[in-house]
Amino acid sequence: MTRPPLLVVHPGAELYGADRMLLESATALAARFTVTVALPGPGPLAAELRARGVRVETCPMPVLRNSALRPRGALRLLGDAVRGLVPALRLLRRHGAAGVYVSTLTLPSWPLLARLAGRRSICHVHEAEQSAPRLLRRGMALCPALSDRVVANSRFTLDVLTEVAPRVRRRATVVHNAVRGPAEVVPARPRLDGPLRLLFVGRLSPRKGPQVAVAALADLVGRGVDARLTVVGDVFTGYEWFADELRATVADAGLGNRVEFLGFHADVRPDLAAADVVLVPAVGDESFGNTAVEAVLAARPLVVSDHSGLREAAAGYPSAQAVAAGDAGAWADAIARVAADWPRFRAAALTDAAVARRRSAPERYAAELVDAVAVLGTPVPAPRELPAVPAQPVAGSGAAA
Repeated sequence: MTRPPLLVVHPGAELYGADRMLLESATALAARFTVTVALPGPGPLAAELRARGVRVETCPMPVLRNSALRPRGALRLLGDAVRGLVPALRLLRRHGAAGVYVSTLTLPSWPLLARLAGRRSICHVHEAEQSAPRLLRRGMALCPALSDRVVANSRFTLDVLTEVAPRVRRRATVVHNAVRGPAEVVPARPRLDGPLRLLFVGRLSPRKGPQVAVAALADLVGRGVDARLTVVGDVFTGYEWFADELRATVADAGLGNRVEFLGFHADVRPDLAAADVVLVPAVGDESFGNTAVEAVLAARPLVVSDHSGLREAAAGYPSAQAVAAGDAGAWADAIARVAADWPRFRAAALTDAAVARRRSAPERYAAELVDAVAVLGTPVPAPRELPAVPAQPVAGSGAAA
């Protein structure tokens, strides 16, 4: 049977969290549709998509970022919109008979162009910046507001979106992210012989909180704890200043021999396997928290910031602790609790890995996403969400669960 053509659009071609979710989404949708993915330029994501048999096209497209609030950024946004107008309409007419799947809310032009081309659209929302100015949040809600259907990656994401666009809720569906774990779980080491190995994975940006991980390490060392921190990740272009500042902070604190910067790794599973405790200290809101789930899948005790989608992603896992964002002392306390009660945390992490494998299965994600996209041509039903996660809360800052 001929599969109907579906156009998928995404604002980048790297292999960070949102890019990996696009890879999962395109792979899932390709089982039901003939998928063509439009990217703004070349990158490792394009190679991964082609390796899975997915057609890739490049097309200039306006991407809504914070820089658009400044004159130069607004001009760049307008220029990309003008350059991409004709190529986008061509792609929609040629590859979008079944609709267009817009993978983030930073691409507001695509639902509008879909309407001009007589196509329906679905926006998959991965962003949830509750602390952003309300005017910016209204602008970011434009893409889902113009779309025929909306998928949100968490209840938190949907709640943040509907604070400024309440009518979106009636045509929205929550589909929690798929997160792939290791083929075989490598248990954490039985005893903490030698330095305690801490790991941070993510973009080097102030909102992701690597500076909190460094401050927590300094606090631990000040208490006499022998600990090391490995940092895996790199900066967005234009944020090189932050990487320089972070390295200077490490040097000034005398931690140069305790912090290792490894840069970006496409596959972080070896880094997780080498760690004792994983830190996800985001200061800014996180819509879900793939990195947190990756840590649980790898059977590693986890400490996350107690807010936004991180709380939702880590809920119900006894090996996870949620502590106040930005409070280095609280982070050091949480890490120290893991070290002091290592056998219990290690055993809990192994149990949690099995639970996470079921919750985060790509097969579950694929089925729910395909169902959401397949209804583009049908009347919108009442909102549907995933079953609630277990009632057991994430451990707070007072003690482990």
